[in-house]
Amino acid sequence: MTSSIQVIHDLFQIKGGGERLIQTLCQGTGADLLTAHIGQDTFDLCQLTGQVQNLNALSSIHGIKTWSLARAFKKHQPRHNNYQQIIYSGVASPLAVYKYPAATNIFYCHTPPRFLYDKRQHFADELNVFKRQVFKILLQWFKPKYETAVAKMDVVLTNSNYVKQRIENSLGIQAKVIYPPCDTQHFKWMSAGDYFLSMARHDELKRIDSIIQAFKKMPDKKLIVASGGHMTPQLVKLAADSPNITFTGWLDELQLLNLLGNCLATVYLPIDEDFGMSPVESMSAGKPVICSDHGGLLESVIDKETGFFINNDDLINDLIDKVSNLSPEQAKAMRPACESRAQAFDTNVFMRKFNKYL
Repeated sequence: MTSSIQVIHDLFQIKGGGERLIQTLCQGTGADLLTAHIGQDTFDLCQLTGQVQNLNALSSIHGIKTWSLARAFKKHQPRHNNYQQIIYSGVASPLAVYKYPAATNIFYCHTPPRFLYDKRQHFADELNVFKRQVFKILLQWFKPKYETAVAKMDVVLTNSNYVKQRIENSLGIQAKVIYPPCDTQHFKWMSAGDYFLSMARHDELKRIDSIIQAFKKMPDKKLIVASGGHMTPQLVKLAADSPNITFTGWLDELQLLNLLGNCLATVYLPIDEDFGMSPVESMSAGKPVICSDHGGLLESVIDKETGFFINNDDLINDLIDKVSNLSPEQAKAMRPACESRAQAFDTNVFMRKFNKYL
């Protein structure tokens, strides 16, 4: 039986929060899924009940990923015209809106493309002269198409009040907030162990290098760095002379659940985070979160109740202070508050709020 709902998501490359949200949404609605790429290191989509269509459109040329995805969505041919609702997720997927004029079009905007708006100069500064010119041409092609497509949406949803404000500043659109889902039954408290856990992807914006620098100054405190990413070699080198810091590499779900369930607390220090699922997963497992004091984290973690905010102006020293003063007894005492707070982001809450728009 054909679904009346189709979800269109840019690509499945990693096991990230956006990918998990779309997987949850497809499972909860029975929707068909259209995507431009499915990689090997992402979630298993075979369990989805709807049809899955992969356009295989990800370019192998670094720097034109968004262009290749946008072009694929703009040119793709719908399987049929019977969809009553189309849900868009990502940066490029909205360009498919022209293919579904009769449907109700719902855009879940994780964030307006940073390279188009508030981080445009940051991205340009990282390129050489030739690539900067190409970048400028791509922006001139993509920006008006993106803005016109988003303007055609019947409703725009987003993941936090923090990003809602960014959408208003960038696009002049009032979005509705539906926090991302967490399967709170999936994460379990097991014990108050003797180590701290970092689960963030290894890239610059997650600031794992700052976490490592702090733990290098605390040889009596154990840190386990899970996950992976392009910065892994650099981070491993940084921690090479610190036996209290361990790297696990990418883990399967069960291994990660065990690490989370047995840690003392998690550490998550991204800069300018849209929402951040790791803290919610940590709280769901009854673990306090030592985290950044800005962005979407202010909407999930409650300071001194379910975690501790780190002063962004004195990052490493404040992290050392918070880690040094967190005892197993205090962490364990925070468990009920953490588990209770995570319930506000449960999958059932997400689906109940999302279904109002379907």
